[in-house]
Amino acid sequence: MLNDAHGLDHVYIACGYTDLRKGIDSLAAIVMTDFHLDPFA
Repeated sequence: MLNDAHGLDHVYIACGYTDLRKGIDSLAAIVMTDFHLDPFA
């Protein structure tokens, strides 16, 4: 199934291992920290 990417501003691709044992919320927090993203901007 394909998702519609219409309306996306940026797409970030990071290489490396992903550990989903912590859950998707923890993974999102790690990505925002590593890329210095502000979720309230």
